Amino acid sequence: MRFGETVLASENDRLSETRQALLDAIGAQGLVDAAGVAGLFNAIDRVADSTGTPLEDWKASSTADFRAEIGIDAFASQRALLDEV
Repeated sequence: MRFGETVLASENDRLSETRQALLDAIGAQGLVDAAGVAGLFNAIDRVADSTGTPLEDWKASSTADFRAEIGIDAFASQRALLDEV
């Protein structure tokens, strides 16, 4: 979990420390696998967002509080503004 959060935070010093801790805990192949999963998740998520893939109803209702807290719901309105340009 810490590795995923650190990758997204883009803090090089913290990333180096976290990467080393993960390497020590699960070895080189585990670190490579974890980095691959983090990279693929980021890519797949961006593809889905950029194509306008709709959020399933059950996911929308179960994540409403979380989405409001981090501001994700504003993305669609911002995209609409960009489409007008």
